[in-house]
Amino acid sequence: MKEKIKILDFNQLNQKVNRLSWQIYENNINEKNIVIVGISDRGSILAKKLMKVIEKISNINVTIGRIDLNKKNPYDETANINLSESDYKNKVVILCDDVLNSGKTLIYSSKIFLSTPLKKLSTVVLVNRNHNLYPIKSDYVGLSLSTTLKEYINVDLTTANKGVYLS
Repeated sequence: MKEKIKILDFNQLNQKVNRLSWQIYENNINEKNIVIVGISDRGSILAKKLMKVIEKISNINVTIGRIDLNKKNPYDETANINLSESDYKNKVVILCDDVLNSGKTLIYSSKIFLSTPLKKLSTVVLVNRNHNLYPIKSDYVGLSLSTTLKEYINVDLTTANKGVYLS
């Protein structure tokens, strides 16, 4: 197996989450409520971490949602969200994922919100690999990392070895 290189350790990961939370707060300072929607498992974990910091540093009430979709073939199945339209209609919505690779996951996840009026739709990722194949970018980026297409980024937000790894 290929050796993993630690890109961000536990403390650096927390610093990125704190910085991203402050940026989200600063860009939405006049909002009373925002909705952060995590994409699948790691996006949802990151969304909850952002929520905790935002609610600690501000008076913004954060609603957390989750989108589940087939990340390999998002066009094969409809993405499912655990929120009702009234939970995000006319609000600031921030899509959250761990890694932006090609943009496919973010673009298919954003499709859910295209038929609903929103105040603003933004995206946040912990790591941007700079390999976009779709016309979507992240508004908030923890770390931009130019990698080869053969390299893999693994974000571990749950085990004792929390961090970002390149293999």
